[in-house]
Amino acid sequence: MEHIVGIVNDIVWNPGLVALLILAGLYFSVRTRFVQVRRFGLMLRSLFSRKAGGKGISSFQAFCIALSGRVGTGNIVGVATAIAFGGPGAVFWMWVVAFFGASTAFVESTLAQKYKFPHHSGYRGGPFSFIEKGLGLKWLGVAFAVITVVACGFFLTTVQANGVSSAVNNAFPVSKLVSGLVLAAVLGLVVFGGVQRIAKVASVITPFMALGYIVMAIIVIAVHWEAIPGVFASIFKGAFGINPVAGGIIGSTIAMGVKRGIFSNEAGQGTGAIVSAAADVPHPAQQGLAQAFSVYVDTLLVCTATALMILSSGTYNIISQGGELLYAGAPELGNNYVNYTQSAVDSVFAGFGSQFVSIAMVFFAFSTIMAYYFYAETGIIYLFNGRGSKGERITVRAFQVLMLVAVVFGAVREADVVWQLGDIGVGLMAWVTVVSLLILCPQAIRELKDFEQHRR
Repeated sequence: MEHIVGIVNDIVWNPGLVALLILAGLYFSVRTRFVQVRRFGLMLRSLFSRKAGGKGISSFQAFCIALSGRVGTGNIVGVATAIAFGGPGAVFWMWVVAFFGASTAFVESTLAQKYKFPHHSGYRGGPFSFIEKGLGLKWLGVAFAVITVVACGFFLTTVQANGVSSAVNNAFPVSKLVSGLVLAAVLGLVVFGGVQRIAKVASVITPFMALGYIVMAIIVIAVHWEAIPGVFASIFKGAFGINPVAGGIIGSTIAMGVKRGIFSNEAGQGTGAIVSAAADVPHPAQQGLAQAFSVYVDTLLVCTATALMILSSGTYNIISQGGELLYAGAPELGNNYVNYTQSAVDSVFAGFGSQFVSIAMVFFAFSTIMAYYFYAETGIIYLFNGRGSKGERITVRAFQVLMLVAVVFGAVREADVVWQLGDIGVGLMAWVTVVSLLILCPQAIRELKDFEQHRR
């Protein structure tokens, strides 16, 4: 199974997808006249926009759900994995993906708002909607919905659960099975409550957990302040293969930076568009701006905080694709990637790092799985044409149970195969979404121009 998963992962994440994500983000940036910079102030104000008397969730609640999906194990384990296989230079390519990805997030979220559809639980939509209605390709919309259900409901969920169980097992005498069962039980209390409960929980947990993690990171980085100039030098040198230690893995550096970047910020994956469609806002472009800002928060703040902690503390190794140890900053950690972050916090708060990171992982992964459920549920609703039929209700209920089983399964599996399954899910969604966005981009540009004209 692991061999087959590895082959499929290599096919999905070929160099063409890496180039497509970067070039598409560059194209969207140029077409929107770099809206992610030009309208930065408006991004912040758009977080709190809501149509008067609206029936859907607010823009801020949609922002929190999307951010909870973005801020997860990818920000802790994913960053550590990127450094392990791509060296410090992988961090630079995560920044590149985030900067250009903000424009991608704008385009996909604006289109999702334009093509959303009503449901008894509120507005729903996403790539499957704008693929069907914008491109006229019903079959591709259905295929994307199926991919979303499988990828978000099972593949990506197992990744998050595995990150939690590994972190908790490192810090406390708790087995991975127990961690998985507890996580599944608490998650069940939320997902069975529907979209409104998910929105309320996300709007409370997400800002709190992100702020607390960043504060801890600032403290660790401040203690190692003398190493920071060298850290940035290694990031920029490594990004272009100048660093002699990681110079021979420049391909992995770029690939891991892009792969882990999109895994974390989800720009172009389509999931941010799914939650954007649920918001009830005065203009589609406003939700596009709000979601663009969430990419910055995820990568430029949270991911960068993790990277600087690990690199300034030196608690990492660089490993070639063949398994050869190229740099042994912490040989005792081997390929225990979550421990890279835990050891970085331990370097300042001896004996507390493992506990803090494991607690952060629980919050991060819990909120992320909660968002994944929303994405997958929306895919099911689309497949049933949003009619709220008996078949839809039965399918959603069965899916809820199966997803909780996937949480327990992911908690006890080995990390490598779980991460590869997650990458396959992300890659498949990204291929379909980005190609569709390239075709439909002019519609998003018209919405942006219309919004700016109204403001003038």
